[in-house]
Amino acid sequence: MRFRSRGRGKPVNAERLYVFNETRQCFLSLNVSVAGTHFSRLRGLLGRMKMSRDDGLWVMPSRSIHTIGIRFPIDVVYLDARNRVIHLIEHFRPFRIAPIRMHAKSVLELPTRTISASGTRIGDFLLICAPEEMENLWNRRDRGPAQGGRAAAG
Repeated sequence: MRFRSRGRGKPVNAERLYVFNETRQCFLSLNVSVAGTHFSRLRGLLGRMKMSRDDGLWVMPSRSIHTIGIRFPIDVVYLDARNRVIHLIEHFRPFRIAPIRMHAKSVLELPTRTISASGTRIGDFLLICAPEEMENLWNRRDRGPAQGGRAAAG
C-alpha cells in the first residue's frame, strides 16, 4: 500500500504501520493496516471477531465510518490532512453510523480504551508510518544535531 506519512513527503510501502502521538509522545498502535481502496474501506473490520490490543485500521480517505456488521466496540479517531486529531469517539458500539466530519481526511479504528490509555486529545498530531521510518526518526533524534552531520556551533 502506498501512502504519504505526515510531513515527510516520501511515499511508503507498508503492510504494517505504527501510530505515534507526537504531542503526547506515546504509541497508539504498532499494527495498523491501511484501508485505502474502495473494497478495503467497504470491508473494514468485517469478519473479525475482535481486535488485539495493538491492532488498528486506517481508513483513508474517509469522513466517517460505521460498525454495521462489526461484533465489538472500537475507539474512533478522526484526522485532518496533517494527521491532527479533530474528533474522538471512545467505545463506539456495534451497528452504529458515526457522525460525518467534513474536515476529516481519514479515520483510525482502534481497540477500545486506546484513546484513554494514550491520553489522546483533539488537537494532537499523529505520526503514521512504517516501522523502518519510525526507527530512522528515532535514530536521528538520538544522534542530535552535532552527530547528525551538521556542524556544531562553537
